[in-house]
Amino acid sequence: MNNKFFNRELSWIEFNARVLEKACNKEIPLLERIKFLSIVSSNFDEFFMVRVADLKRHQNTNSFWKDISNLTVDQQLEKISKRVHQLYKTQYDCLNNDILPSLKQHKISYISVDEFSLNDKIFTEKYFRENIFPLLTPLKVSFSNNTKITNFSNLKLHVAFMLSPLVDSSIIPPAFKPPENEIPLAFVQLPSGVNRILWLPEDVSDKENRRFTLLDDLLIKYGTQLFPGYNVEQSMIFRVTCDAAFTVDEQRDNDFILAMEEVLQARKTSLPVRLTCNNSSALIKEFLIKHLNLTQDDVYEVEGIIDLSSLSHLSELSNTENLKYSKWKPCIPKEFDENHSIWDEIKKQDLMLHTPYDSFEPVVKMINEAATDPKVLAIKITLYRTSGNSPIVKALELAARNGKQVTVFIELKARFDEKQNIEWATRLQNAGVIVIYGIVNLKLHAKMMIIVRKEDNEILRYVHLSTGNYNENTAKLYSDISIFTAEPEIANDATLFFNMISGYSALQTMQKIKIAPINLKSNLISLIEREIQNSSPEKPGLIIAKMNSLAHPEVIQALYKASCANVKIKLNVRGICMLVPGVKNLSENIQVTSIIDRYLEHSRICYFQNGGDEEIYLSSADWMPRNLDRRVEIMFPILNKSIFTRIKSILNTYLEDTENTSILNSDGSWSKILNSQTEKTEKKFSAQKHFHELAKTIEKSQKENLTGEFVVRR
Repeated sequence: MNNKFFNRELSWIEFNARVLEKACNKEIPLLERIKFLSIVSSNFDEFFMVRVADLKRHQNTNSFWKDISNLTVDQQLEKISKRVHQLYKTQYDCLNNDILPSLKQHKISYISVDEFSLNDKIFTEKYFRENIFPLLTPLKVSFSNNTKITNFSNLKLHVAFMLSPLVDSSIIPPAFKPPENEIPLAFVQLPSGVNRILWLPEDVSDKENRRFTLLDDLLIKYGTQLFPGYNVEQSMIFRVTCDAAFTVDEQRDNDFILAMEEVLQARKTSLPVRLTCNNSSALIKEFLIKHLNLTQDDVYEVEGIIDLSSLSHLSELSNTENLKYSKWKPCIPKEFDENHSIWDEIKKQDLMLHTPYDSFEPVVKMINEAATDPKVLAIKITLYRTSGNSPIVKALELAARNGKQVTVFIELKARFDEKQNIEWATRLQNAGVIVIYGIVNLKLHAKMMIIVRKEDNEILRYVHLSTGNYNENTAKLYSDISIFTAEPEIANDATLFFNMISGYSALQTMQKIKIAPINLKSNLISLIEREIQNSSPEKPGLIIAKMNSLAHPEVIQALYKASCANVKIKLNVRGICMLVPGVKNLSENIQVTSIIDRYLEHSRICYFQNGGDEEIYLSSADWMPRNLDRRVEIMFPILNKSIFTRIKSILNTYLEDTENTSILNSDGSWSKILNSQTEKTEKKFSAQKHFHELAKTIEKSQKENLTGEFVVRR
């Protein structure tokens, strides 16, 4: 083969193709399929704002540059456009020919303006006039060659109207008439803060049918009200995606928040990179292409609803349980119940949570207790992404007001969460919290908390380490693992870590925790090298790793070297994978799988057989250049034997999944483990379902004072 690496962008697109497969899967409940459609739409928004925008900037400066997969910028953009257009077609075929008709069968109907009854017309026109019309601001332009149009707000829906004066145009003042031989054109942005989905009145002929239309449909239908004296000749709904990759001046220590706010403002009207529209007007489309400086490849025409993320709100409908996944209630391990002191339990032994099968509530409980515990002296925590109404932030505010020394390391550069993090940072500061805005030229992505407590004239430190964020909402949707420990070496490492990122510190030796960009990558490669040294024909080495993305060339090369040394490597990679598996004399001992299921796989785990002296590590970092070279990340070992056994079992269970697993082929395609031929002979097994049932079993056995066992599937 000519190349040892898959292209990063194309690999990411194929991840979304696997998500789209879930939306097209008729065995999945209908409203969950809509969620998968919505996820694909949101993912592509970010992809174009960041990755495609970056390629377009390179196109203008160095179009002949080739990436590690040996593709030029132009070749990448061409392949991206071709594949995304294919997926758009699949997405809308699924929506229009399957999901919307299926919704209708379940008495949830999308009603286009062409299907309005007389009552619908009366209701919607009144609603438009009273609730929407006052919010609209039409902006006029012309078709002249030298026209400059105001940049459109990023990702906002707009409607373009091509107009013509009425025959009797005397009612139009001369100053407001368009120039002769000019075609009047106007743009209207759909208002923010108004629900795009509008529920229509009950249909007397079918009272059980819940009917909805869209705000953009109303704007198209009643748009003439915005332009008295004119006819609407053509109209078109569209949406512009703009470059979101702005850099902030990180040297502005005194006004860093202001610098971030400037970035957010600039992002609203930056360089256009994609136009999404319906096919109702070729003239308007061509005008937009020309004046936005786009190409035909940048245009994504869709049949029907633009921006499918709005449809995710349908899942909030009442009495639709039969159209959703059955509820999986998170369990609370007995060590964290109200009858146990969390401090005493952590001192006894390390504790573990596997969310969302285990509840995230113990983490919240720990911080809440620390906030009011007179023995607690200090709290330090990293915040990368948190929720809009975060109980953790509220607990930190309370702790500061109660006289605890609270230090929060908040990453203002967490992409698309910048605004919320700025708001939290301001609130925390007002409460007396010491707020540190990450690290210059690095993103702080580590997930760590330390609580300092004085007990019997002794200072003890309780540490929480996690693969996921301190966000109680995503903890219900993302699969992560976290550890509670009072182990002295870990606690000392955690203290050194916080001191290092908050002040001036020479590099200090840590006993257990590895840190990116200092020594995490080198340590990881050393662990792979050690596996090579410990491998023999009689007992081949074994590496099992689970992550979101694999894209670091040095790590991939180390894995290739291990494969050539007969080390067996099993990788479970949710998203991007640039490693090429199954190539003779390169990667024939490497297997790559990916799981897409109801929860987003987010935990990072790696296992090394180490000649029989097994080791397991958890990490906040994916194996990517941005994580290992440009972010502050942590990797830490599992020291407790019981937790070690449990996590090893988790890894093995992922490898046994047949229902939701795809296998990466050496040509870059993905194959389902179960297909039409094997489904009849192979038993379906879902790792996520197994974890849920296991958590329930353990919870039940604990209530009955029995011992729960973790079973390694084979």
